Order: sequence, then structure tokens, then C-alpha cells
Amino acid sequence: MIALLVIGGIALLIAIGYMNHVVENKNLEKARLKVELNDRIRRLSEVNETFPGQMMSPALKLLLTRLELNATQRLLLLNKSSAALKARVTELNALLAQGESIPVNNPPRPILTEAKAKDVRFQLETLHGQITRATKDRVLATNEAKQWLKEIRHLLVILHIEFFNNLGQLALQQNQPGQARLAFERGVQYLRKQPDAQYSAQLKAFEAQLARANAMLQNGLEPSTDEVNELTEGLRTDETDGDWKKKAIYD
Repeated sequence: MIALLVIGGIALLIAIGYMNHVVENKNLEKARLKVELNDRIRRLSEVNETFPGQMMSPALKLLLTRLELNATQRLLLLNKSSAALKARVTELNALLAQGESIPVNNPPRPILTEAKAKDVRFQLETLHGQITRATKDRVLATNEAKQWLKEIRHLLVILHIEFFNNLGQLALQQNQPGQARLAFERGVQYLRKQPDAQYSAQLKAFEAQLARANAMLQNGLEPSTDEVNELTEGLRTDETDGDWKKKAIYD
């Protein structure tokens, strides 16, 4: 009898220890998930609010709102009494209900410095990561995610175009044809590496600007500040595009 009591006591202690371990792991996982969701919400909200207006579209605004709503709803399940989260869910639902009429109030942010270009590039990387994670969580269908990753690559090209063009035009206005030539030359080199023919018009415009800058250097001509710029869109790019651009989305 005593032996049975001892064995039973040991078994009870083991069971209690196991239950405590399970509860502790559950609490740790809950805390980890809260941190992760809060971080995702912060990143999505920041891109949604600060992405340059000239590159933001209603479709992109809807995507960001949709992803933030999903993360906020999941966080609300872990904080069911949070009035702030409930209010945010209501607000995000109201924005999504507007569809393509969703307001896009992001102000234009001309890309005039390398620091600003890198900031926007970082935002695109953030968006790439959020789309990838949303696909793994089955918030986005694989085909839809692939379309958005293609759009991000396009926005990255537009970012480079705007930066190189702005840099070159600014150099011309400051009577620095040498600096302008470097900017337009890098624009030409970057666009020639692109596999898509959709940027042929921008490439030709950069080549024309490069030829103009070269002529100014050879002839010592003053730049014309009132000349119409053929590039209406326009980052100094790293020579490599980064691994984040090349990732594929899988089921």
C-alpha cells in the first residue's frame, strides 16, 4: 500500500510538472505571437501612411489595409477586451468596404537623395516580406501574392527611374553636366539590365539625356533649365537587386 501511495505521489508530481510546462509554453507562445502581430501591424501601418504618394495606388492601399486588418483581428483574439483594437478593426473594415474608392492621401515624396531612395527601397522590402508571410498564413492566395510581388519589382524599377532622373535634372540645373552624366549613365545601365521591354521608352529618354550631358561636357554648353523632361517617373541602386526580389512564393 505504501509503495502504491509513493508511486501515485510521484505520478501526480510528474503530471503537475507536465501541466505546468504545457501552460508555460502556451503563455510563452501567446506572448511571442502578440509581439509578432504588433510588429507586423506597425510595419504595415507605417508603409500605408508614409509610402510616396506618386507610387501609391488604391489597389496597394487596399492590400495594406487588408493585411493590417487580418493581423489586428488575430491580435484582438489574444486581447479580447482591448477597446483600441476593436475600434481599429471597425475603422479598417470601413476602409475596405470602400473598395477602389478608398482614399489615397499619401503626399508625393520626390526622391531627391540617396537616403530617401533607400528608405523607399526598405519599405518595398518590408512589403515583400509581409506578402510572403501572408501567403504562408493563407491570408493571400499564391497567385495573388505572385502578382503583387511582380508589382513590387515594377515599383522598384520606378523608384530607380525617378531617383536617377531627379538626380540628373538637379545636376543640370546646377550647371554640373559631369554629375548629370553619371546619374543618367547609371539610369541607362540599370534599365538595360531589366528583362521587361516595358521600360524601353524610359531607357530611350535616359539615353537622350546622357547624350545631351556628354555634348555639354564636350562643348561647354550651359544647361537649358526649361527643357521638357521626357521622364515623368523616376534610386541609386545597389549593383545587385537583393535576394528579397528573387524569392518565389510556394503553397
